[in-house]
Amino acid sequence: MTTDARGRVLRDLRLSVTDRCNFRCTYCMPRDVFGPGFAFLPREELLSFEELVRITRVAARLGTRKVRLTGGEPLLRRDLPDLVAGLVAVDGVEDVALTTNGALLRRHAARLREAGLHRVTVSLDSLDDATFRRMSDVDLPVTTVLDGIAAAVEVGFAVKVNVVVKRGVNDDGILDLADWGRRRGHTVRFIEFMDVGATNGWRMADVVPAEEILATVGARWELSPVPPAVRGEVASRYRYVDGGGEVGLIASVTRPFCGACSRARVSAIGELFTCLFAVRGHDLRAVLRSGGSDADLEAAMAGVWHVRDDRYSEERTAGTGAPVGDARVEMSYIGG
Repeated sequence: MTTDARGRVLRDLRLSVTDRCNFRCTYCMPRDVFGPGFAFLPREELLSFEELVRITRVAARLGTRKVRLTGGEPLLRRDLPDLVAGLVAVDGVEDVALTTNGALLRRHAARLREAGLHRVTVSLDSLDDATFRRMSDVDLPVTTVLDGIAAAVEVGFAVKVNVVVKRGVNDDGILDLADWGRRRGHTVRFIEFMDVGATNGWRMADVVPAEEILATVGARWELSPVPPAVRGEVASRYRYVDGGGEVGLIASVTRPFCGACSRARVSAIGELFTCLFAVRGHDLRAVLRSGGSDADLEAAMAGVWHVRDDRYSEERTAGTGAPVGDARVEMSYIGG
């Protein structure tokens, strides 16, 4: 296993396949920034599926076992199931997952399943249609996403649902989402609103702490903590004592988990980022397109990881603030 300066392994790889999205979620791609005229990446600059598989193959040699496809919205990338099939075939990769907003899931669920995708996570911040539309800033009913989730279940996926909670916006729907997940067998994971990038207007006052969310859910249903399945698991998991499944909490603001972070992220144009809150990445595309061998690519990736010392969330929570210098990379650019 390849370790960084703090002894953290490179176990999880997140591949962004596009910087485009059909939603304009206010905490990720606010329309006043990512509106008409915004210059998204030209298609020819994006890594090909072959290049993405090659990076994954080399990452697997370095210890990566789990791969997640992200965006933007990954289902906007044409023929994505072909990439899934290529990733599933990589020796050493044990799990290939997808994070999506669900709007296109009905159309693609069956092919993704046939390609070998293991898991699907859907971002859904509210069951209330007006709140959903306001947070996603899209002229689309929430039933479209719910239908996409249903389609994924129909073809055999177990679906997790991610909910970004923002105070005064959707925190009044926590119990509705928890109850919906219990009744349908979905694990709902509530995520503290994070200061990713520089465009979402983050304020600490907008954060609903995980402990508060836990208390809200726990007041309705008795909960019992579940031990982590692996070191570095980002969600704190709790099972419903009455057998209603699980609920998760991701508390990178109030309870940072930098100390066990095993995730690397690759942008759609091949930049390797070692932290969600990074300022800049490391160019892998240059190695890929200049005739570099797999050994060259492995040396580049291992060299970046070996010196990795990121712990932004710990520094922020301690009140010191992370030295950023420039604006942090946007979440829509490298995935969550």
